[in-house]
Amino acid sequence: MNRRYFLQVLGCGCLSIGLTSCSSVAITDRKQLKLIPESKLNAKAAEIYEQVKQKEKLSTDISKLNEIKEIGKRMEYSISEYFERANLKNPTYGFDWEYILIDNDKVKNAWCMPGGKIAVYSGILEVTKNTNGLASVMGHEIAHAVAKHSVERASTSVLVQTGTQIIDIATGGKLSTINRTTGMNTVGLLSQIGILNPFSRKQESEADYLGLIFSSLSGYDVREAPKIWERMKEAHKGKTPPEFMSTHPSPDNRVKKLNGWMNEVIINYPPIKEI
Repeated sequence: MNRRYFLQVLGCGCLSIGLTSCSSVAITDRKQLKLIPESKLNAKAAEIYEQVKQKEKLSTDISKLNEIKEIGKRMEYSISEYFERANLKNPTYGFDWEYILIDNDKVKNAWCMPGGKIAVYSGILEVTKNTNGLASVMGHEIAHAVAKHSVERASTSVLVQTGTQIIDIATGGKLSTINRTTGMNTVGLLSQIGILNPFSRKQESEADYLGLIFSSLSGYDVREAPKIWERMKEAHKGKTPPEFMSTHPSPDNRVKKLNGWMNEVIINYPPIKEI
């Protein structure tokens, strides 16, 4: 096997270990690796979601929770309808959608677990400011689930760990020696910075793009999206780690890319009307 062919096979993760699968992200068509069964990840996510509901203080602001649910329902419909009308496989098929609002003003965050389990922290509402802003954040988080990023990330971690072990054996334990000598997981740190962090940033940019599309399909004003990252930058007083050390693109890069995608998304992904 020549080196180029080997790298192509390894890069796609198509190793003959029986569990490997190469697929593409919906809409972007980016090739991705799936070693972990999505059904198992969704089931585990549902368990963790129930634990979060028990552990965290849930907000009593029914009006805001209903707004979150309304945005979610519109996105559920528009995403499913888009793929059905395009005669494409619906990546949200089998999702058990659920929404909670966590009463924590210190946390400016939201997330969507595999399978459509969504949480919004009250602190992010200071940044979203309005319904369009909230829709932009939720569209981004939902995009992670639609693009199966959790499955891909878990699969990549497995591949990196397996590859590291193989190299360690092939080099007579040199990687283990480096770790013992330095007193830290040097190889793991290099893998994090050189492989997993850039990979995560790629996922974040993809979620920004897909989230913009889902917001537009759902009838929300996507021009609010870049404004959120300007406000997020202000909220953090510009204190963000260097991009190469982070799993997320810098706010400035996100604003630039969002503005670059804006016209294309508005033109190619207009709001879907309910039939």
